[in-house]
Amino acid sequence: METLGRFLLPPAGSFFLFGPRGVGKSTWIRAAFPDAVRIDLLDPGQARAYVSRPERLRDVVRAQPDATVVVLDEVQRAPVLLDVVHQLIEERVGMRFVMTGSSTRKLRRAGVNLLAGRAVHRAMHPFLAAELGAAFDLPRALDQGLVPLVVGAADPADALRSYLSLYIREEVQQEGLVRDIGAFARFLEAVSLTHGQPANLANIAADCETTRKAVEGYVAVLEDLLLCFRVPAFDRRARRKIATHAKLYWFDPGVFRSARPRGPLDAASELAGPSVEGLVAQHLRAWIDYRQSDMRLSFWRTRHGAEVDFVLYGAEGFVAIEVKNSPRVSGRDLSGLRAFAADYPEARRMLLHGGAESFEIDGVRCMPVADFLCRLHPARPLPVDGA
Repeated sequence: METLGRFLLPPAGSFFLFGPRGVGKSTWIRAAFPDAVRIDLLDPGQARAYVSRPERLRDVVRAQPDATVVVLDEVQRAPVLLDVVHQLIEERVGMRFVMTGSSTRKLRRAGVNLLAGRAVHRAMHPFLAAELGAAFDLPRALDQGLVPLVVGAADPADALRSYLSLYIREEVQQEGLVRDIGAFARFLEAVSLTHGQPANLANIAADCETTRKAVEGYVAVLEDLLLCFRVPAFDRRARRKIATHAKLYWFDPGVFRSARPRGPLDAASELAGPSVEGLVAQHLRAWIDYRQSDMRLSFWRTRHGAEVDFVLYGAEGFVAIEVKNSPRVSGRDLSGLRAFAADYPEARRMLLHGGAESFEIDGVRCMPVADFLCRLHPARPLPVDGA
């Protein structure tokens, strides 16, 4: 079953569904579970009522004996409810709870155990190119991103401008996640300059005129709010010294561009490469999650500068992917993949480029970025062969 064209499939039992604001969690749930009992904890009144008296959830469920699905929207607003959910799952066989969240921070800090395996975890991401089909447009995706809230807005540019301010106002400021909102705002600009690069927290701290410890906390906030994610270095059976710092990516290129300062001194080319790479990272991460694959996403970089943007490794295969924004591919563009092949000849290699044709050079499959993204479907393996 695909719901509203989305590739996420609901698990058989209770589950948590995490994802940033605006990616369509509530819309998907209303379509997947139209008859569910729904409790919207984004409503301040409901949140206060359930936090002050969590057992109210038990009363609501018991008052509807025919209900089979209960939705708790933005459950991080009332983590005390999870103890009651645990009891109800044990009490009513067949009852399913669907719990959405745009932040893991309060749940973790509240010391809850996320139901000790009684509810599986799923993630929802921005649109995939294949979900949009013919409506997917690569230049627009790079400029405005693929967050459904933005894609469906009457004025996507205006929606993007307000997106981060919404997070800062409703998640960061109201929840007291940071003490100095001004310093955090400066941090957002500084960290946008490291999109797709190994995160040097000391350099970011210097740019923000704050401490490294403060920056570590700010990065943790972004990860907890699901706005950023890290891609670790691939070091399996490493034959040479490799970089150890993880790369940091914003979850969506439109949000990344809205956070990054732009002006007369900022060339468009400085945004193009990181935006394309980030869009590919976003898709690979979603493909892994929706497919429930054991593939792990990483990157490879030696101390001498040889680099491959992405490495996927798992029981399904071993693939190295380089991403270039340029429409032209030369032998120099393959240097990182050649170095990787020297250490890992078992890996299949791909180069994604900004051109319009697919071809092969020295055993490397070269494919247009847009074609690759449109063919990336969780029901199918990676389109390494262009199939």
